[in-house]
Amino acid sequence: MVSKKFEVQVVYAKPAEQLVISIGVDAGATLVQAVQQSGVLDRYPEIEIETMKAGIFGKAAGPDTVLSEGDRVEIYRPLIADPKEARKKRAAEGKPMKKGGG
Repeated sequence: MVSKKFEVQVVYAKPAEQLVISIGVDAGATLVQAVQQSGVLDRYPEIEIETMKAGIFGKAAGPDTVLSEGDRVEIYRPLIADPKEARKKRAAEGKPMKKGGG
């Protein structure tokens, strides 16, 4: 029996660059398998597979999440500032909030 293959994207972004890799995976492949297969870990050694935060189309997903055809696996970088603290600081400085909280 031949295993069905389908395409997914693995995405990682840094402040100055964005990487989008399309790969073919076997049916039943997990998020972590796609990340490993994509080669992104070789290119960006700062990504730690054991502790990385990731999601599919902007929704958090665990490493064992089974992928579907066309999924976009996103690897998230750690936040450099706590959003709550940033809002408190802007409020304390009297800076107006932008629409959407940004």
